[in-house]
Amino acid sequence: MSQSTESKNKALVLRAFDTLFNKRDYAAAERFWSSNYIQHSAHIEPGREGLFNLIKGAPASLKYEPGVIVAEGDFVIVHGRFSGAGRPRNWIAADVVRIADGVLAEHWDVLQSGLPMFGDGFAD
Repeated sequence: MSQSTESKNKALVLRAFDTLFNKRDYAAAERFWSSNYIQHSAHIEPGREGLFNLIKGAPASLKYEPGVIVAEGDFVIVHGRFSGAGRPRNWIAADVVRIADGVLAEHWDVLQSGLPMFGDGFAD
């Protein structure tokens, strides 16, 4: 039985994230990210190099742990945690990735750094 597109895409994203964020193997990571990669995150410079430079500038203690991962067609969403980044709190991220031609082609994210996503307090 062959693997579904969604299963292949989820596995691809998990390998890509581990290679870049945890192993910091930039040469290997180039195989996972398109040379025409589109970055829709306000805190990351454009393109694949912007993302790679962000990680190169992060503390060596940075670690990424994936949580829930879902996929539909060419889109994958990973809800995970970035820790060891030298910030007072971990970042919880929902990363949305579009896959094209077997590589990560486009990215959006939603970040939470310990503060509530809406308003100035958590509901009781």
